[in-house]
Amino acid sequence: MVRDTSSPPRSVISRRLPGAASWRHAGGLRHWPWWLDFSWVAVWLLGLAGIVLFAHWEAIPFHLIWVSFALLYGFRVRPAAKATAWVLAAMIATTFAAIGFDVWRHAQPADELAEVPLMAAMFGVMMWHAHRTFAADTERARVSEENARLLAAQRRFLQEASHQLRTPITIALGHAELLARDLADRQGQRDIRVVVGELTRLKSLGERLLIIAASENPDFLRPQPVALDSFVMEALRRWRPTAERLWQLGRLDAATVQADCERLRLAIDALLENAVQHTGPGDVIRLSVLLGAHTASMIIEDTGAGIPRSELARIFDRFATGSSATGHRGTGLGLALVRAIARGHGGEVRVRSAPAAGSRFEFMLPVTAPPVGGPAQLPAPARAGDPCGSRQP
Repeated sequence: MVRDTSSPPRSVISRRLPGAASWRHAGGLRHWPWWLDFSWVAVWLLGLAGIVLFAHWEAIPFHLIWVSFALLYGFRVRPAAKATAWVLAAMIATTFAAIGFDVWRHAQPADELAEVPLMAAMFGVMMWHAHRTFAADTERARVSEENARLLAAQRRFLQEASHQLRTPITIALGHAELLARDLADRQGQRDIRVVVGELTRLKSLGERLLIIAASENPDFLRPQPVALDSFVMEALRRWRPTAERLWQLGRLDAATVQADCERLRLAIDALLENAVQHTGPGDVIRLSVLLGAHTASMIIEDTGAGIPRSELARIFDRFATGSSATGHRGTGLGLALVRAIARGHGGEVRVRSAPAAGSRFEFMLPVTAPPVGGPAQLPAPARAGDPCGSRQP
C-alpha cells in the first residue's frame, strides 16, 4: 500500500531547497547571544576612548569600531533595518565627536573628519546590498517551499486518483469481459474488444501513475538480494510465449544486487513491452547482464524500427509516445516508470537507438563496493532458480 506523501517533513524540505538555509538562519536570530552585543558595545566605547587618549594613533581604534560593527552586522542581517540605522547614526555622531575633539585640541588635522562620512557611506552601501540579498533569499525560500507544497499536492492527487479509479475500472473490465463471451454478432464482439482494450489500457495507466507518484517515498523500495542473471532468464521465460520474436540471451554476468524484486519486474516488463511494440515478427530481442566496477546493467536490445533522434530527448518523459511497429497504442508511462524505478534504486536508465537500426536500453543498478581484499558479498537468493532472495521481516 502506498503511503501519503502530501506533507513532507520540514527537515526534508530544508535539505532540498537552496534558500531554506537563509530562512532558517533568519529564524535563528531569536537565539542570538546577548553577550555578543554587550561585547561589541564595550569595543565601541574602548575605541572611542582610544581615539581621545591616543590621538596620534586614532586610525587604529577608529577602524576597529567600524570593522567590528561590520562583522557583527554581517552575522545579524535582518529585515528590521531601523534599529541598525539608529546604531549607525550613533556611531557617526560619536566617532565624529571623538575625532572633532582631537582636531579642537590640535592633535589631528581637520581633514581627518572626512573619514567619518566616507566610512558611513561605505557601510551604508554594504547594508543596502546585504538587505537586498536577504530579501532575495527569503523570497526564493518562500517560492521554493510553495513549489514543494504544490509538488506534494500533485503526488497526493495522483495517488488518490489512481486509487479511486482502480476499483471502478476493474469492475467495468470484468463486466466487459463477461459481455464479450455472450455476444454472438461480429460487430458487437469488435466493439466490446475495443472497450476491453481501452479499459485495460486505462487500468495500466492508473497503476503506473500510482507507482511513479510513490517513487520518491522513503518506503518505496523493499531491498533484497536479486540475482540479475537469473532474473533476466526468468523474464525471458515469461515473455517468450507472448510475442512472435526471436528471443535471445546475450552475455550473462553473475551479478547480485540489493534491489526491490517486484519493482524491477515492473521495470523490465515495461522495457520488454516497449521492445515488442517497436519490433515485428522475426525481429530479435536480446537480454543481457553486464557487471562493471560500480554498476550492474540489464540490457534489452532489439532489431526493430528504432527511435528517431528527435524523440530520444523526451523518450522518458511522462505521456511521451512514439510510433509503434505493431500499431499498439501504449500508455506513454512505461519508460517514465522505468526511469522512476531506476532512480529510486540510485541507478539510471540509458537508451541508444537510430531509425531502422534497433534500440538498446541499459538499466543500471549500483553495486556495493567490495571490501578490501575480496569481492562484494551479498546474501545469496533464497533457492536455486529464484532470482530474488527472501524478504526480511
